[in-house]
Amino acid sequence: MKLTKIYTKTGDDGTTSLVGGIRVAKDSPRLEAYGTVDELSSHLGLLVAMLRQNTQPNGNENIDAEVVLLEQLQNELFNISTMLATDETALAERSDGYDWITTHLGNMADLRRRLPEETKKLEERIDKATSSLPALSTFILPGGSMAAAQCHVCRTVCRRAERDILPLAEKEAGQYINRLSDYLYVLARKINIIYGMEEKTWQNTCR
Repeated sequence: MKLTKIYTKTGDDGTTSLVGGIRVAKDSPRLEAYGTVDELSSHLGLLVAMLRQNTQPNGNENIDAEVVLLEQLQNELFNISTMLATDETALAERSDGYDWITTHLGNMADLRRRLPEETKKLEERIDKATSSLPALSTFILPGGSMAAAQCHVCRTVCRRAERDILPLAEKEAGQYINRLSDYLYVLARKINIIYGMEEKTWQNTCR
């Protein structure tokens, strides 16, 4: 069996390919954006692994439901990464004779139309979870259970992804990522409550 090598060496000059083979520098804003989204998905994968490992022997419906959603979110993030990895103006110039380009650009347009509804679904999930959480009178510190702490890591990477997306003017993706960070904040609190861990609060010494 012929070995398929994972390395190509084509990026040794500091460039890489976007969708369609368009070469850009590895420090371009587009690379920064979808690289951070990929980082976020990896952190979500670790969170899922932690939640599965810590689920009670008889199962925990709350945790199981969140695991399913988190894996769905990873799929959506891959869709968003694909959009961020597409320079649509440059790709459209290559569309003559390439049917897949027309299809791909159509898929990206469909994703933009769909993302506002997905953002709304996140808002509904945030509202539902928030209604069952204790009211806050101060800021909380990341921590508690391992899974909740990891969820806060996901939240902060998510915030960075939002900042990285901003220069690309991808409004729908930016709004979705913004709401996702809010969801992860609420989820971190929910996880601690499910596992019976007390939340750490900020002891304000600046007053």
